[in-house]
Amino acid sequence: MKRLKIGVIGVPMDLGQNRRGVDMGPSAIRYAGLISRLEALGHVVKDFGDVSIEKRAEKIGLVGLKNLPQVIHANDSLRQQIEEIEVEGLFPLVLGGDHSIAIGTLAGVTKSRRQLGVIWYDAHGDLNTEETSPSGNIHGMPLAVSLGLGDESLTNIGGFAPKIKPEHIVIIGARSLDEGEKEYIKEKGIKIFTMHEIDRLGMTKVMEQAIDHVSNGTDGVHLSLDLDGLDPNDAPGVGTPVLGGISYRESHLAMEMLAEANILTSTEFVEVNPILDERNKTAEVAVALMGSLFGEKLL
Repeated sequence: MKRLKIGVIGVPMDLGQNRRGVDMGPSAIRYAGLISRLEALGHVVKDFGDVSIEKRAEKIGLVGLKNLPQVIHANDSLRQQIEEIEVEGLFPLVLGGDHSIAIGTLAGVTKSRRQLGVIWYDAHGDLNTEETSPSGNIHGMPLAVSLGLGDESLTNIGGFAPKIKPEHIVIIGARSLDEGEKEYIKEKGIKIFTMHEIDRLGMTKVMEQAIDHVSNGTDGVHLSLDLDGLDPNDAPGVGTPVLGGISYRESHLAMEMLAEANILTSTEFVEVNPILDERNKTAEVAVALMGSLFGEKLL
């Protein structure tokens, strides 16, 4: 893998969901040795620190989008930071934080890449809107928002919508989908590999097909990796764990194949929650996967 200039930006936000602690994810990932690991691979790393996050709402209603103004502010700030990172010619690496931060990441990277391919590595589809969401938590909506669905104050961050197209998306590892998400996936023909397909085809074929799909007619590829895509036995420190997930070894294979394909132009790792973790295990898994993603090999 060629040596990269990487711009790291943390987003210590827990406003997109209810469980506290995921705002400490960026610090936990850095503590697990991210920067030194990337530098040991020969990459040049510039750490831009963390995006400033507003306080969560004191009172949250039973209906509506939770912490909406704060989530908008954080994602717009992230968008601006991503654009600055790209102006410097750096590869954006975003550390979450809950998955609602993908709204800002995608708003930033699609300013210059309007045909972006997206690999959504996640137990969930994150395709809910206010109308379909059982909870009103925005971390279950970033993929929908980026497709132009939902509240206009979210979809129009960056001044344009949609950011991405259904035909340029691959979801990998899904095993918990709401009814509205299932309908939308079928309606738009979104490429998805549930755990059924991963078990049946094997991760090698899944990644071969996924890489081919997101490389077709796109001008870049973004990886959005939610640690709950992995099985909770391997990544326990997440807010919404779902049993029967992708294994640690399968995930390394996926990252290694992405490194060999050399198609990624940006990435984010989200939903590391140290409060729910076991001795920073999930953050260490995240850093290990980033090692494979950025070219680390046994021999």
